[in-house]
Amino acid sequence: MTDLFKAVYWAGLVIEVVVRAPFQKNWKTAGRVDRRTTRTDTTLVSLLWVTMIILPLIYSVTDWLDFADYRLPGWMGWLGVLLLGGALVVFALAHRGLKSNWSPTLEIYEGHTLVTDGIYRYIRHPMYASQWLWGIAQLLLLQNWIAGPVNLVYFIPFYFLRVRAEERMMLDTFGDRYREYMRRTGRSLPKVRSLGLGSR
Repeated sequence: MTDLFKAVYWAGLVIEVVVRAPFQKNWKTAGRVDRRTTRTDTTLVSLLWVTMIILPLIYSVTDWLDFADYRLPGWMGWLGVLLLGGALVVFALAHRGLKSNWSPTLEIYEGHTLVTDGIYRYIRHPMYASQWLWGIAQLLLLQNWIAGPVNLVYFIPFYFLRVRAEERMMLDTFGDRYREYMRRTGRSLPKVRSLGLGSR
């Protein structure tokens, strides 16, 4: 069963690559008007790839990390499959909403717009919401104390550092419009009132 869960994990990564590919192409040709990528930010993103790809790859194709394996009940692995599916859906909806506004780094393009519809009507950072789901799924699918939880553990400080910088950039760009948007939406989880269920 662990081999099946490994295969599901890698299939998920392939789907992410396919979803992102057209946006990556546009990003390379877009004109920038504000770029706030620092060496720290570049390092943080690179390390995220280590936790999502490099360590899982070592775990999947070698026996180097076998000493750190653990075993979960089968239903927890299948829960990981469901969470990975949810992560991919949110990932796709986030890209669909952003369209040409997407960037892997802290940048503002020429003609950049503030997206507040689709999934962005409820949360400001669905890409990171997808990553939270992915991190939990990875823990359940890759049952190894190094390859499994490493992404989730690393993503916690990454999230708070990256979101703070990103929201500062958006406030500088969109001002009161973004403040109002922040007031009615959650970062990675919807506010109760945004779902029409009363106050938070």
